Amino acid sequence: MRIALATPPFPKSINDGLFWVDKLATEAANKGAAIICFPESYIPGYPAEEFDVESHSQQKLEQALDQACKIAREHNIAIILPMDWELSQGIFNVAFVISEQGEVLGYQTKNQLDPSEDNRWLPGTELHLFEVRGIKFGIVICHEGFRYPETVRQLARRGAQIVFHPHFAGSNKEGIKPTQWGHPDNPYYEKAMMMRSIENTIYFASVNYATDYPESTTSLINPDGKCIAYQPYGEAGVLVADINPELATAYLAKRLKSQLYQE
Repeated sequence: MRIALATPPFPKSINDGLFWVDKLATEAANKGAAIICFPESYIPGYPAEEFDVESHSQQKLEQALDQACKIAREHNIAIILPMDWELSQGIFNVAFVISEQGEVLGYQTKNQLDPSEDNRWLPGTELHLFEVRGIKFGIVICHEGFRYPETVRQLARRGAQIVFHPHFAGSNKEGIKPTQWGHPDNPYYEKAMMMRSIENTIYFASVNYATDYPESTTSLINPDGKCIAYQPYGEAGVLVADINPELATAYLAKRLKSQLYQE
């Protein structure tokens, strides 16, 4: 299966974000990808302090989701689109899964919020498994994939062959631009990506924004912990690569003796 991982710039508006969804989904589809994943809260944009995020109503978000469904259907490609979303309890950080026919298959909430996000979103409570063209996958969002490895392990034990990891880590104002993937002096994020794959024996696909000073980059990791491919630091674009589902055995995840860790 061929997958695509998008690295768009921070959206100037919801419409600008949809422009990049269309642009990168088109490019991915032209390269034969079956699915494309975008970074965390891409519509309307992650609420980092330095960025201006368009104020939005739930109606605007629903219209954006409808447009993304049209893009998926037009280009015959499944889309994982992280968004803000209002439910009866409040606003959640979610990632919608849209089929290649433009049908919403469901969504994954961010369940483990970063402490700085407690006043922004409500945490979700469930992990879901999805399937596109016979490939089973799960989604963990940013903080929970980096600091709560249990999230990925649960998905692997349930049958996920790949876990997509939309996140935001970087700045356009300050920081250091890495030059070598996984370098010891880089922030720990790329090392965490390696661990999420190798400790579960599945693929791990981590997706970040394009910023001037990225703390990590969009990366695809093999079930043996090796980086297959990554997006050049700070460069907007789409990463397209093939995965072999037969390699994603979840062997180590399934060997977990869960009874030892009952509280």
